[in-house]
Amino acid sequence: MSETSRRSATVLNAWSGTLEDLQQQAQPVSPDSTVNTGKKKKKTKPPQRSVSVPQLFALENVADSEAEERRTREKLHTERDTEESILRGIFKIEKKSCDVELRASRLVWTPIQPETPTGTSKAGMLLNEEYVELKEIFAVKLKRRRSVGQQKGGTLLGITLFQCVKKGKKLKDHAIHLSNMSEDHCEVWFRHFKDILNGFRDRPKFLKVFVNPNSHRKEANQIYSEQIAPLFKLAGINTAITITEYKGHALSALKECDLKEFDGVICVGGDGFANEVANGLLLRAQMDAGRDTDSIFTPVRAPLPFGIIPAGSTDIVAYSVQGIRHPVTAAMHIIMGHYQSVDVCTFSSHSRLLRFGFSAMFGFGGRTLALAEKHRWMPSSQRREFAVIKTLANLKPEECELIFLPLKNPKQEAQKTTRSKLKRDSSNHFDTLDQWQSIQGLFLNISIMSIPCLCSMAPRGLAPNTRLDNGSMSLIAVRNTSRADFIKHLKRYGSLKNQFSFPFVEIYTVQEVKLKPLSTSGWADDSSEENVKFDSKHTPTISSEKNYLWNIDGDLMEASSEVNIRVHPRLITLFGVTTEESDDSTVKCSCI
Repeated sequence: MSETSRRSATVLNAWSGTLEDLQQQAQPVSPDSTVNTGKKKKKTKPPQRSVSVPQLFALENVADSEAEERRTREKLHTERDTEESILRGIFKIEKKSCDVELRASRLVWTPIQPETPTGTSKAGMLLNEEYVELKEIFAVKLKRRRSVGQQKGGTLLGITLFQCVKKGKKLKDHAIHLSNMSEDHCEVWFRHFKDILNGFRDRPKFLKVFVNPNSHRKEANQIYSEQIAPLFKLAGINTAITITEYKGHALSALKECDLKEFDGVICVGGDGFANEVANGLLLRAQMDAGRDTDSIFTPVRAPLPFGIIPAGSTDIVAYSVQGIRHPVTAAMHIIMGHYQSVDVCTFSSHSRLLRFGFSAMFGFGGRTLALAEKHRWMPSSQRREFAVIKTLANLKPEECELIFLPLKNPKQEAQKTTRSKLKRDSSNHFDTLDQWQSIQGLFLNISIMSIPCLCSMAPRGLAPNTRLDNGSMSLIAVRNTSRADFIKHLKRYGSLKNQFSFPFVEIYTVQEVKLKPLSTSGWADDSSEENVKFDSKHTPTISSEKNYLWNIDGDLMEASSEVNIRVHPRLITLFGVTTEESDDSTVKCSCI
């Protein structure tokens, strides 16, 4: 029986070997054909799947992401071997037991895997390894379970870390829970985390806060108490709060209060209120330095960083330095100690300082703001649209002369200014390189801006060619033209098209500007404007009043004669970051 089985196995093996040889050597034959016709049969190739160009790019992206992930694992592996370990323990994170290690610059955790017969490879462990940079953590708390009404004590559940995370242009807080019910174990880790947070010296600990309760929709108080104050308390920041009661309250308070105990000054409000607080901060710096503001002087830097919590209608300054109009993002920049130096302009007349500011508009911009201020009883959005429409209906130019000092190579000069660390007077630095120029005529609007002036209605910025700290201003002069063409120019600000590609728009990069009105026309009240029809192609009507209106950062300023505007590089430090890239979205103003 066994011999028969062996013989059958031998035959089977020989048959299978012969079959393999036949499959490799023989040509396929049609089942219907029994005679060899002598014609060679074409080999049938398996169908190849075509791959489109987008699929090729997708495959390349997958390969790139895999390579990037591999490099990240290798980097983590290297840092794991070289970076010093401070603490190591077991915590439960997201319901998984993890091996947690505190290092000099990051917190790393790896889920504890059950042992396998073959063992777990080191690469597999690194693949599951997660971490958070310690510089992203802004608060740590002991997590306890408490009964209703219990204020202290409670059952310890572990440690909670609060991390600053970036989502697009927004900054938000994120909680990481390390669960462990051992009091001694958590206390050791908690003390180390507190020591690490105390080591971040650039983060503020005590802030002076000004809140304008009348900003925009009167939401500033609510925004601060519900969104900002809890974050400041969580981060361990103490605050001294002043709720302003009248216009100029913050300005007068800053001139008198002792600023040495504070790490920064914060305002909660719109652009006009931000200008008031910035003015107060800079004027206080000039007072402490003994500068005479009634003569030509070189201003000194503000002594404290300045933070803006946006609570206005446009919030141009906050948007420009934070990249978005978002109160929580502004608060996180303050908490994390993100600083950005910003250029500031001085506005003076007859060598007397009028104020500090970041941007200015003369003509259409000034008249629109003045009309909106006269209708404060209207809701903010309706008031703004009403003022724009009515000013367009009564559109008229101003005859003036512009004398300015242009920059031949703004980028090169900005680099020189950075290298010299602003030790020299900026005016002397540029006078030897450039010559004064002048233009004259009828202008519908003149804008002078030292920052990009980003906002939701102008995603590219009102002055996209300038930067926050390059020591230059954008001078944008819109000459007299038809109302239809001027409206086309205004609409371009809400799109990605170039708003300056019109023959009646001139733009210059300058260091200093002198604006001298040539006509005696001034601001007329509503009743006179309603009864008079203006044609933008003709000379403006003469008014008995001789005050010219300026829109300085959303705040109204009146001047009766020539105004001199100079930019001062990095005169103030704001909480925020450089916003080089603008939003690609397009917006349309409903009023035009």
